[in-house]
Amino acid sequence: MFEDKWLLWKLKNGSSDALCRIYKKYKNNMLALAVALSNNKTVAEDIVHDCFVSFAQSANKLQLRDSLKSYLLTSIANRVRNSGRDKIKSALDVEEMEIAGPASNQPERLAMSNERVRKINSALTQLSYEQREVIILYFQSRLTFKEIAESQSVSVNTIQSRYRYGIDKLRSILDGEV
Repeated sequence: MFEDKWLLWKLKNGSSDALCRIYKKYKNNMLALAVALSNNKTVAEDIVHDCFVSFAQSANKLQLRDSLKSYLLTSIANRVRNSGRDKIKSALDVEEMEIAGPASNQPERLAMSNERVRKINSALTQLSYEQREVIILYFQSRLTFKEIAESQSVSVNTIQSRYRYGIDKLRSILDGEV
């Protein structure tokens, strides 16, 4: 948190190195979230770059209430949401997703891990957009329910309900495959 405030201060004072450090620090989180929400790596990369360019252009005016990570991830989620849900619902590009589980040198363990990731990603696409967004922001981006609620301008109870219903639906989908 302190490092983020320091980097933002340096960025506001013209440090391109600070911008580079912020990008390197959060690009993987931003890309993973964009891929998970959009189901398309190419679209996700464009969204991340667009968000970061907007962030860099408006950094001087930025007054953060929350963490920089929360701000950037919320920007990604909003950009995906605004890019049109119909456009985003393209085929799931599971093969290129870099959100896989733990790496392993043993081929059979890697194959099992990749299969689990495919099943989870397939199940996630069957959720409503709102449920999927909350689950991904909570698990992958490690945002709290309160941070998610504030970023979406809804109550914490609404976020908790979306999470609970989404998890229940994931369980029923995945239990049916076992």
